[in-house]
Amino acid sequence: MESRTFAKQLRRNMTDAEHRLWNQLRAHRLDGEKFRRQQPIGPYIVDFVHFGARLIVEADGGQHNGSHGDTGRDPWLTQQGFRVLRFWNNEILLHTDVVLESIWQALRERAPSPPTPLPQGERGETQT
Repeated sequence: MESRTFAKQLRRNMTDAEHRLWNQLRAHRLDGEKFRRQQPIGPYIVDFVHFGARLIVEADGGQHNGSHGDTGRDPWLTQQGFRVLRFWNNEILLHTDVVLESIWQALRERAPSPPTPLPQGERGETQT
């Protein structure tokens, strides 16, 4: 199945944990940050992604326990410049605030913006 079609199907059939997390991440609800859900990235479909922070959030159920697919997937996503956070579904359902705090902290840890240049004359430049 084509990845965009499969992603749409996943959006329609989200788990309870994915629903709970999406209700907190959607529409800039987490500190004004923009997330997308069930997003194709290369050969994979990630649960949630923040492209600006290069952050992927995965909600894992029992099917991911010892999954060989995840062992190849995470290094590939990391090589593309993403950081991957994984949470078990029961963590999301029972400790939503803790999960959201972890995501918020990861967003804050992203690379800092380049410094604002000093106004001309304060840069140590000589004026001619």
